[in-house]
Amino acid sequence: MAMVFTLLLLHLFLFPLSIETTSIHDLLKSRGLPPGLFPKNGVQFYELGEDGLLQVYLESPCVAKFETRVLFESVVRANLSYGGLIGVEGLSQEELFLWLPVKDIIVYDPSSGLILFDIGVAHKQMSLSLFEDPPLCNPQGAVMEKNPRKELGFEVQR
Repeated sequence: MAMVFTLLLLHLFLFPLSIETTSIHDLLKSRGLPPGLFPKNGVQFYELGEDGLLQVYLESPCVAKFETRVLFESVVRANLSYGGLIGVEGLSQEELFLWLPVKDIIVYDPSSGLILFDIGVAHKQMSLSLFEDPPLCNPQGAVMEKNPRKELGFEVQR
């Protein structure tokens, strides 16, 4: 019995358990979603539970731009299924000067070229091509700090 235990320990040290090294973008693509739903910078790692719960950890909250601005919290959670992120938490989309939480992201038919964002009060369809390449994500306050008046629609006339 002690010999079996020793061999098991030796095996674990010589052949450690494999760790998933797939990027979040590759994971999304393998599940029928566009790879650009998460930013190319700032993602530290992700966890995918056996029950499909996906948790993506970012360095800090950040803002990216697709068709509109999107705010990623430090942790974004959702249930990952083929073609969908359901029950999303930690992701908001700017609509008419309001930040609305994204509830679901679904690609019903990839051949349609459309992706559906459920923001609670509305469903917004956008082109899948907007999400082919992961966007750059700026720290949450950086966009406003550059020129707060211009960002709010006020430019200084000189």
